[in-house]
Amino acid sequence: MQLKDIHTIYFVCIGGIGMSALARYFNGRGVKVHGYDRTSTPLTQQLEREGMSIHYHEAPELIPQGVDLVVYTPAVPSQHQELQYFRKHNFPIKKRAEVLGIISRGMKTVAIAGTHGKTTTSSITAHLLRHGGLDCTAFLGGIAQNYGSNFIAGKGDWVVVEADEFDRSFLQLSPDLAGILSMDADHLDIYGDEKSLLETGFGAFVDRLKPEGKVWVQKNFASYFNGNPAIETFGADMGTYQSKNIRVEDGYFVFDYENPEQTMKGLKFTMPGKHNVENATLAINVALELGISKEKIREGLSNFKGIQRRFELVYRDDQVAYYDDYAHHPTELNAAIEAAKTLFPTKKITGIFQPHLYSRTRDFADGFAQALDQLDELLLLDIYPARELPIEGITSDMLVQKMKNKTVKRVSLGDAMNELENRSLEVLLSLGAGDISTLVPKIKRYLQTTVKTQ
Repeated sequence: MQLKDIHTIYFVCIGGIGMSALARYFNGRGVKVHGYDRTSTPLTQQLEREGMSIHYHEAPELIPQGVDLVVYTPAVPSQHQELQYFRKHNFPIKKRAEVLGIISRGMKTVAIAGTHGKTTTSSITAHLLRHGGLDCTAFLGGIAQNYGSNFIAGKGDWVVVEADEFDRSFLQLSPDLAGILSMDADHLDIYGDEKSLLETGFGAFVDRLKPEGKVWVQKNFASYFNGNPAIETFGADMGTYQSKNIRVEDGYFVFDYENPEQTMKGLKFTMPGKHNVENATLAINVALELGISKEKIREGLSNFKGIQRRFELVYRDDQVAYYDDYAHHPTELNAAIEAAKTLFPTKKITGIFQPHLYSRTRDFADGFAQALDQLDELLLLDIYPARELPIEGITSDMLVQKMKNKTVKRVSLGDAMNELENRSLEVLLSLGAGDISTLVPKIKRYLQTTVKTQ
């Protein structure tokens, strides 16, 4: 099937961040876009305003006539009524990653991989390229605040994509340039163990690089690829391409950049945390490789507005600051909490965290407990199951038992606001990848209108 043959397309779970980016791409091509999602969200409502047709319960009778292609993700359960209908009636069906691969193979591709930081780094990279005059397309895993979208339509030859290791999706790509931010154990429900993640995941991804391509690997993980001439190393205070002299000045993170051929001093970046400086370092590597000027890179870093739910500043006044973050792995929690402590070293940090997936909670329970122990206060929600069924003995109460922090309090999603309203807040972090996101506008309204510090 070729893209020109698709006139009507259907997305099963269109409201996912990656799925909705693809939906926007096809909608922009004049394709009729239809889809299902289980919940109406601000994102699905925006898709409807953009002209897409969406319904919110499994109903094969609502599927339109003449669907040329069905797109789904591995997160959709096999017993989903509409997916079963499409399979029974032999519709052309492809995973989201397959479709993204088809699109990218017709373009020059920058692929950003890693178990953490893909969305932030992809968004920074796309922004630096576009700010520097390279009219790239981008498929992002979050809403880039500079563009108000997770899809950026460009007219040039280049596309920036996230290379997702989940379900080995990134093996559908054949990038010209690539970056690997991290290779921490994750998605062990897919890979089985860390060795398999490295070999059949990231190792195979690097093998997909086009001839004469280049890949930058974070220095701590580069030893796995010893001997591969395409590999360059990067990092914060490490690697051949590196950021250094990282400091905080007037609310900005400021750093110097150097590689074997070029140096930039005093770069200002809006996103806090050493990990985000490292993300920016990879984006700078790509931008320089594609001919973006130092001046445009400097400007682009300073006016980058961030991504929704990636240490997103939701509200701040003289008394309280509230950030929301998608963190759902111990490494991501550590990064978000460290960023908050760096920005507010004397303030009380209150977190509200929703674990994501029973299997991930089981596999990284000790890491979650250690990360959450860094908070001054914690409200802990129930595990968000997503695609999984419960696992015996794996609950949020299990995490409480592993924690040393005795300020932790277990609350339901429905009771979370009442609990927050009875607390004196200085810095608040909402953390997690599930429906904790529904709390964000409620917390913001509360802070804007009725917050009382004690």
